[in-house]
Amino acid sequence: MKMKFLMIYLLAFVLLADATGQEFRRLENKAFRDGEKLTFDVKFGFVTAGIAVMQIPKIKRISGRYAYHVMFEVNSIPSFDWIYKVRDRYETYLDTAGLFPWRFEQHIREGNFSKDFSAYFDHRKKKARTSKGEFEIPKYVNDIVSAFYLARTFDYEKRKPGDRFNLQNFYNDKVYDLDVVYLGKERISVAAGTFDCIMVEPLVQEGGLFKSEGNIIIWLTDDELRVPVKVKTKVVIGSIDAELTAYEGLAGPLKAKK
Repeated sequence: MKMKFLMIYLLAFVLLADATGQEFRRLENKAFRDGEKLTFDVKFGFVTAGIAVMQIPKIKRISGRYAYHVMFEVNSIPSFDWIYKVRDRYETYLDTAGLFPWRFEQHIREGNFSKDFSAYFDHRKKKARTSKGEFEIPKYVNDIVSAFYLARTFDYEKRKPGDRFNLQNFYNDKVYDLDVVYLGKERISVAAGTFDCIMVEPLVQEGGLFKSEGNIIIWLTDDELRVPVKVKTKVVIGSIDAELTAYEGLAGPLKAKK
């Protein structure tokens, strides 16, 4: 009997450790899986200006670990290109067991503005490497996309409006605080249906999902999946709304849909 328990312990240690023998955290994730694809209409006022797609096409091997390859793309529609052409792409490689990023890429093309940024996160040495050099990071630091997916796994059930989750986000050459504020619950209707949702506000200081930084409110389904249904971003010239139009490959039944 003792030998049996010893074998179970050794197996658990192997699953928790990487090839170097270093242990990493393991977090429960019932919110998403590979194969998930979410499509949104991006609206500027009452005008549909673009299409956004968030997806996890596959699981890849990186730094000796398995990671979700997460992609987020925003493209203006052809009829809007002459007003303001957008071709934005973000990618992160999110550790499947610990839900922390190994690599992040950002490619922004908005009007005449362009920016490319990438970072490799070495959580073993607590270093981030970019084209600008090597920087100290706290273990399990996030990029903006990995932080969003991590926030989908949080337990909001016993939270009160105003309660915060404290995260840290690396961008350019610095580590920023990234708090996620729980705002409450609301039922909303979008093209994909009517959903009971929770509302959260990420307090993004730098490295957001658009060139212009501003106030962001996110509606997530009030169930285990925490599917983003709507995102409202207030910017200087008004507001940009992204509303869910289609979904596939979810990790389970969408119980919040009415």
